[in-house]
Amino acid sequence: MQILHIPCLEDNYSYMIIDEATKEAAVVDPVEPHKILRVAEENGVHLKLVLTTHHHWDHAGGNDKMKQLLPDIKIFGGSVDNVQGCTNKVENGDRFSLGADISILSLHTPCHTKGHISYYVTAKEGDVPAVFTGDTLFVAGCGKFFEGTAEQMYQSLCTTLGSLPKPTQVYCGHEYTVKNLQFASTVEPENERISQKLLWAQQKRRTGLPTIPSTIEEEFETNPFMRVDLTEVQEKVGCQSPVEAMREIRLRKDNWKG
Repeated sequence: MQILHIPCLEDNYSYMIIDEATKEAAVVDPVEPHKILRVAEENGVHLKLVLTTHHHWDHAGGNDKMKQLLPDIKIFGGSVDNVQGCTNKVENGDRFSLGADISILSLHTPCHTKGHISYYVTAKEGDVPAVFTGDTLFVAGCGKFFEGTAEQMYQSLCTTLGSLPKPTQVYCGHEYTVKNLQFASTVEPENERISQKLLWAQQKRRTGLPTIPSTIEEEFETNPFMRVDLTEVQEKVGCQSPVEAMREIRLRKDNWKG
């Protein structure tokens, strides 16, 4: 399994997932279709699937054009998310395949939007699994609670995504890592993993490189929204439960001027 980053718009990422045995590919959130088709051509792959994480235009806005350019392509999206151009609606737990070796599992991760889907992708033994989290889980952050609650984001981050194998690589929808880590350091100023990763991320961005992927394990070490089960994090934000801490940290982030 090969995964290519495709920077789009100002700070979005689309991703191409390639089954190397068959050269069949899926693309996550192809908001700039002509760019996607150019990458497919350069890599000699056949685009078969579009995986849409959620209905916001900067993720789903290229779907109709993709369908126009590739009439046989299947466009997956959450069953309750009203995704533009969707041909295949998915629910939590739905599985489908790509090429010879790749299996894709749909995970319902609501809150940013009510039908948000994350896609957990596994290949043959020895390949590290990957999860495409759209705007639910960012590196060291999470999406705004536009269509959901702190309870839902806790479930999505800490239970659904948090139960994936620790080495799972996290590919999210935006390059927000530096700002997220700067905010994370205000929540846990003495967390050395956060300060180390911030220096690393700043260096990456200075050279124009992505800070993605992260891993589920790294997120449990550095992402305040995935650390709300820890009593020391709850205490730092004056809360007594994970959900209460999730709500408070999101509120602080929304008001943070960075």
